[in-house]
Amino acid sequence: MSKYDAIVIGCGSNGIAAAIRLQEKGLKTAIFEQASVPGGATKTQELTLPGFKHDVGSAIMPLGLASPFFKDLPLQQYGLEWIFPEIAYAHPFEDGTAFGCYKDIHATAAQLGEDEEAYLNLIKPLLDNWDKLGEDLLGPLGIPDHPMAFMKFGLKALPSAKIIVDRYFKNDKTKAFFYGSAAHSTLPLTTLASASFGLVLTTSAHKYNWPFPKGGAGNFINALTEHYRSLGGEIYCNNWVEDIRDLPNAYAYLFDLTPRQLLKIKGLNFSSLYRKRLESYEYGAGVFKMDWALSEPIPFTNEKCRKAATIHLGFTPQEIENSEKGIHDKNMTKTPYVLIAQHTPFDSSRAPEGKHTAWAYIHVPNGSTVDYSEIIENQIERAAPGFKDTILERSSMNTVDMQMFDPNLIGGDINGGKQDITQLFTRPVARISPYSTPDPRVYICSSSTPPGGGVHGMCGFHAAQKALKDHFKELK
Repeated sequence: MSKYDAIVIGCGSNGIAAAIRLQEKGLKTAIFEQASVPGGATKTQELTLPGFKHDVGSAIMPLGLASPFFKDLPLQQYGLEWIFPEIAYAHPFEDGTAFGCYKDIHATAAQLGEDEEAYLNLIKPLLDNWDKLGEDLLGPLGIPDHPMAFMKFGLKALPSAKIIVDRYFKNDKTKAFFYGSAAHSTLPLTTLASASFGLVLTTSAHKYNWPFPKGGAGNFINALTEHYRSLGGEIYCNNWVEDIRDLPNAYAYLFDLTPRQLLKIKGLNFSSLYRKRLESYEYGAGVFKMDWALSEPIPFTNEKCRKAATIHLGFTPQEIENSEKGIHDKNMTKTPYVLIAQHTPFDSSRAPEGKHTAWAYIHVPNGSTVDYSEIIENQIERAAPGFKDTILERSSMNTVDMQMFDPNLIGGDINGGKQDITQLFTRPVARISPYSTPDPRVYICSSSTPPGGGVHGMCGFHAAQKALKDHFKELK
C-alpha cells in the first residue's frame, strides 16, 4: 500500500500549486525539495548588507494575483499582504519625460498624444474580455471556452511586437512603452508571438496593477506552504532526488523540473524517442541580475518613475530591438533593455529606516559569465542622474550564479525554456497533454509546460488536473 497518493518533486510555486490542488481534493501528498527552504526562484535574502531584504529571483508578481488558481486561495490568512504601487510600471525617456501604466487605461492612454485612440483600440478589448480569456491564456492549447474572444486575441498576439507597434503607433515613445512589456518574453521583438507578452502583461496591469508581497517575495511562498500544510501536506527539504525508486511509493509523481534535469532522474520509464525530444528542448536567454543597498530611493528624473515599483529602461524602440536581438546573436549592446524593481518606496519593511533597496536585470546569452554591472548602472544613471552616489553595497549574479541558486534556471533562463511560437503551447514536447509522459506515473509541472514562466502556479495546477483525471477520476 502506498504511503502517499502523489509526490511532487520541487517546491517552486508550480510544485506547491500542484501539491495544493491534489491535497485539497483529499489526496495524501508530499513535496521533496533539494534546497534547504521552499520557493524555487521565489526567495528573499539579505544579499548586500544586514537588514536589507532582496528578492533573489521573482520580485513583482502581476500573475500571482491574476492566477485563476492562486487568487482563490486564502493566502491572506497566512500573512500575505499585497502592495499596490500607484503606477504599475513606468518607462522613462532621455529627455526627462516618462509614460506610466496606470490601472486606469484611459489615464494611461491620455499620455500618448496622437497614439491615445490606437492604444485603447489595441488594449481595451482585451481588458474588457479578460475574464473570458484569462484561464485559456494561462493553460495548455485546446478548445477555448470563449472561442471568438480567444480568436480576436490571437490575431493581435501571434504577430511580432514590432509588427504590432508599427501597425498601431506613430510615436517612438509609445512604441518603446509597449516594447517594455513585450521584452519580458526574452525574445527578439521581431519574433512571432513576442507581441503576446506585451498584450498579456499590459492588460494585467490595467486589470490588477503589478503588485508585490509586503516584506519580500518569500512571504508569498510562506503563505502557500502554510496553506498546503494546513491541508495536511508534508514538505521535505534538503532532499535531492536522483532516482525515482528512492522515493516512497505513490500513484503519481509530479516533477517541478525542466527537461534537462528530468533526463538525469533514474528509474523513469521513458521511451528513447521521448528522451530524444526532451534532449532537443531549447532554453532561452539568461539574465545578469543586480541588487543594491541604497542610501535613498533611486533619484529618477521623472516623478512617474518614483511612483512605480517596476521600471523598464530602453530609451528608443531601436535601442530595445537591438538589445533583445543582440542576446541571441551573442552581440550584446552597451545600452541594453533593463528591468528594474524598487520596493522600498512602497514597503519600508525591506530595509533599515531611511534606507532602500533596488533590483535589476538584463537579458544575456544563455550561460554567459560576463560581468555587466557597469553597463546596467550606466543605463540607470541615464534616467536617474546621481544613482551611483546612492549605492551603499551591490550584489551581482551571472547566469551560472542564477543556476546555482535554483537548478531550474538553466543557463540563467528564468522562463523554463525558450517561449517562442514553437514552444509556447507545446512545451516541453508536442503531446495531447504536455504534462504527461510515456511513464504513466510521471508528470511534468514546471514552467517548461504551458503557460510557461511566471509566478502563477498554473503549470502545476494543470499537471495536477491531468494526474487527477488519470489516477483519481472520482475526485476530479
